Amino acid sequence: MTDVATLLDAITVSAHAGRAIPDAASGEVIGYAPVHTVADLESAIAAARDAQQTWAALGHEERSRILRLAADEVEANAEELAHIIAREQGKPLNGPGARFEAAGCAVWIRNAADTVIEPELLFEAEGTRSELHYVPLGVVAAIGPWNWPALIGIWQIAPALRMGNAVVVKPSSYTPLSVLGVVELMNRHLPAGLLTVVSGNREVGSRIASHPDIAKVMFTGSTETGREIVRSSADNLARLTLELGGNDPGIVLPGADAAAIAEGLFWGIFINTGQTCAALKRLYVHDSVHDEVVAALAALAESIPMGPGTSEEALLGPLSTPQQFEIVSDLVADARERGARIVTGGEPAPELGSQFYRATIVTEIEDGAALVDEEQFGPVIPIIRYTDLDDAIARANATEQGLGASVWGEPGEARRVADRLESGTVWINQHGTLNPMVPFGGVKASGYGLEFGAHGLKAVAAPKVITV
Repeated sequence: MTDVATLLDAITVSAHAGRAIPDAASGEVIGYAPVHTVADLESAIAAARDAQQTWAALGHEERSRILRLAADEVEANAEELAHIIAREQGKPLNGPGARFEAAGCAVWIRNAADTVIEPELLFEAEGTRSELHYVPLGVVAAIGPWNWPALIGIWQIAPALRMGNAVVVKPSSYTPLSVLGVVELMNRHLPAGLLTVVSGNREVGSRIASHPDIAKVMFTGSTETGREIVRSSADNLARLTLELGGNDPGIVLPGADAAAIAEGLFWGIFINTGQTCAALKRLYVHDSVHDEVVAALAALAESIPMGPGTSEEALLGPLSTPQQFEIVSDLVADARERGARIVTGGEPAPELGSQFYRATIVTEIEDGAALVDEEQFGPVIPIIRYTDLDDAIARANATEQGLGASVWGEPGEARRVADRLESGTVWINQHGTLNPMVPFGGVKASGYGLEFGAHGLKAVAAPKVITV
């Protein structure tokens, strides 16, 4: 086991050689991240190419064995990793927070190692047999976000390695330490050069997508940046998996039990203080249960403790960046100016720190308001009253994004509504719950490609048909 200071020493550089990374809650410098250049990227890709063929030749069984050792290492140091995540990104240690994220890294590595991929029999007749195999691509680039930096990094890294690829990782400039930390732990068991973090700027990110030696780019982030990656990858024809933004709707049906669904709704909305791509971002509630749902959510919003990530009591944390704090503040201010009702919250919590914003419930608001139409990515939920279910479904679908959605109420009716929602995933009486065996991905402007389970493994490999 490694203590936090030792792990930080292994992944940070001196002040004059790096960029200061602040604690999201206090602003205190945690450490200095390396500032890599395009030249560093070129070196990392060259090393990855050299390491990849030997790694691929090991075969599934041996690669899986090594990945299980890496998972054990991450698990043994999960508490230390969690403290880095809690400080750098801001999510609290407890609840669905930093300890949850660190533990999830080990779970997803093991799942990638344990999932069986067999050749698929396509056709067989006398004298002929055709099989579909999945073979390594080469070097995979993993470009991650700042909201779940270590866990989403692992979602990209672990399956790519399992399928015989090398990986070059570009973390968010806001949260590089979490990614450097989990990769440091994995690299205690992986061959040199196979997995490398390049902690650089946008220039480095742009070069990754267009690099001729990158066979695939996995990206989680904004739709705008996703479109840039598509354009950059045009010349080298790199394969892409893009998990882009979401403005996930939820629909609460007539007859739903407000008390029974309130906690599930709350964490579907406010997990990671609302800073989750597949969090519930707008909630359509039938008039018959509207007031009860609003009251139940407001009571939870007022009772759930908020504080710095390292607090053992807090379950909600700060906004991760000053920019995100401003976005959330501006969206709530615009809703207030439009005449929306702020049921609870609607203001910063300066006594906690400069990037804290209280959990906020907004009603008497309609589609067309920026808070409804745009992804707020913060601790705010607009609740829209409806009377006609067909209209609510049409509103839920009236967005360019389609990452997740949820329906709350009697399961049979909810299932029928789910069929009509335009989304990569629709949850019933839950929202945002992910399973390493269940594929996840968006439609429309929320991206394309699948992650997790066998489908995710196949997405980081090249299909190869062998006919005998």
